[in-house]
Amino acid sequence: FLFSRTVSAATAQVQQEPSLETTEDSGINISCSHPSIQTGDYIYWYRQLPGRGPELLALTLKESKEVPEIAGHLWVSADRHSSALWLGRPRRGDAAVYYCALED
Repeated sequence: FLFSRTVSAATAQVQQEPSLETTEDSGINISCSHPSIQTGDYIYWYRQLPGRGPELLALTLKESKEVPEIAGHLWVSADRHSSALWLGRPRRGDAAVYYCALED
């Protein structure tokens, strides 16, 4: 099944690849690059399931953390220039558009 990820034009400082694919129970890493992040910017990760509005999965300033809603983990690099959302045991119901975004 397919994991899509897109970037809105308003958040050009965030880069993600257009799509990823995996099979059920095969862990997947959804990465995001934000090289121009500023000191006070928060990193947000959302997902949008088909036919639904976006839901916030996690936000952080710099700490990596568990994301229990998806049995996953949010990782943030030491310089905060990249982050990644790890889904350890994805199910078909997790197929969605995953977004990362920055906000001060």
